[in-house]
Amino acid sequence: MNSATFDALCVAPTTTLHAALARLDATAQGILLVTDSRGVLLRTVTDGDLRRATLAGVPGDAPLSALPAHAPHSVGLHASQRDVVALMDAQRIDHVPVVDAAGRAVDLVTRRELTQRVWLSSPHLGEDEVALVQEAFSSNWIAPLGPHVDAFEREVAALVGVPHAAATSSGTAALHLGLRLLGVGPGDVVLCSSLTFVASANPIKQLGATPVFVDSEPQGWNLSPQALERALRTLRGQGITPKAAVVVNLYGQSAEMDAILPLLDAYGVPMLEDAAESLGATYKGQPSGSFGRLAVFSFNGNKIITTSGGGMLVGRDRAMIEHARKLSTQAREPARHYEHVEDGYNYRLSNVLAGIGRGQLRVLQQRVQARREVFAHYREALAGVAGLRWMAEPAGHQCTRWLSAFVLEGDDAQQRRDALLDFLERHNVEARPVWKPMHLQPLYAGSRYFAHAPGQDVSAALFAGGVCLPSGSNLNAAQRQRVCELVARGLALPLRSAA
Repeated sequence: MNSATFDALCVAPTTTLHAALARLDATAQGILLVTDSRGVLLRTVTDGDLRRATLAGVPGDAPLSALPAHAPHSVGLHASQRDVVALMDAQRIDHVPVVDAAGRAVDLVTRRELTQRVWLSSPHLGEDEVALVQEAFSSNWIAPLGPHVDAFEREVAALVGVPHAAATSSGTAALHLGLRLLGVGPGDVVLCSSLTFVASANPIKQLGATPVFVDSEPQGWNLSPQALERALRTLRGQGITPKAAVVVNLYGQSAEMDAILPLLDAYGVPMLEDAAESLGATYKGQPSGSFGRLAVFSFNGNKIITTSGGGMLVGRDRAMIEHARKLSTQAREPARHYEHVEDGYNYRLSNVLAGIGRGQLRVLQQRVQARREVFAHYREALAGVAGLRWMAEPAGHQCTRWLSAFVLEGDDAQQRRDALLDFLERHNVEARPVWKPMHLQPLYAGSRYFAHAPGQDVSAALFAGGVCLPSGSNLNAAQRQRVCELVARGLALPLRSAA
């Protein structure tokens, strides 16, 4: 429902029954909102109300005000989807108006839309996955090893343009292994992008090292080379050489590698490229995940392609990747008995899930293109919405648009963001804030942080006003249009504090 449709549902109490019936037919929503000259909701009218009035002998040219008084069942701007459903069930109704603090009708939630959820990023399976999984069952390769695992590793490595890969149970497991292979341990310092999911930072802490967080740059939202240079210089002045740097490729877009890599090389800091969100992206023609000493991918259920749960560690050093495989299978030594010299983990991907991954990998480019089309649709449809800035795709980048993200700007950005997210959820559309930066997380309170520039905390501003919209490659045209109409309407609503 767009703004014009909602406006058409609002009628004056002087509207006749005949006119109201015609409006009900034209709008096809099954309800009208009777409002006064200020927009205050007086009552609702359904076709049932009009039929009962006709049976009671009320003439068709009588105004709606002649109908028996009926206090409207409504919710305020603070109401959640759960509140709306509870009211619908309690009153046995299928429409719930939303009113602002002054009682003005500003929105309408229907039971029909609450049965049609639009997900943020749902799995999108193709035609090959079932056959490959069946092959794993038929061959009895169910354990966390097997031909699908081996093939999946080779295929991902070839796609990324690196010679070696080790499949893991999750992207987080791959991060943990990667940091350990880079020698990270107690007392070490590791640089890390602040604007990311917590899994990028937690393995640093779990290995006993200390994370130092680095801000984003304002255009592409990835790690700021300017902040990185200041962090490296400051730490060197204190006699500290970071053991590694976790550089995150955010929302399907590579970081500015031409600026970042020379800085890290100059200071002798190896890069672990967190490409969990960016499989299929390129930077100046080179695949995401091919820049770091090591790199990781995630195949979680919400990623561009999925194995339900899984990850991959890739790199050019055969010995490191072979060591990763050993560590991921409890670090068992090549002996007849169970011999262990170092501690390891149960981090290997199962052959069944690798079969899913192989099928998904075959349609990766189609999935990327579909997500890019979702983003393009949003950007075009919402071009007229003021104060909305999309995550840019700088020159040389090919972003997968894993998530379509924008930021609201201004002093009230966070309040507007929260109001929009509440509005979308009330209409059964899943949207999320941009990642809350690590330096603002209670878990990492007191950690060192280097902002993009003095007085310019880019990642904090992106979190305050940032929104991620439904971005799945399986979104249909009607769902895209629904999201666009709801975003436009949601941003036009008064904030909760308005009278």
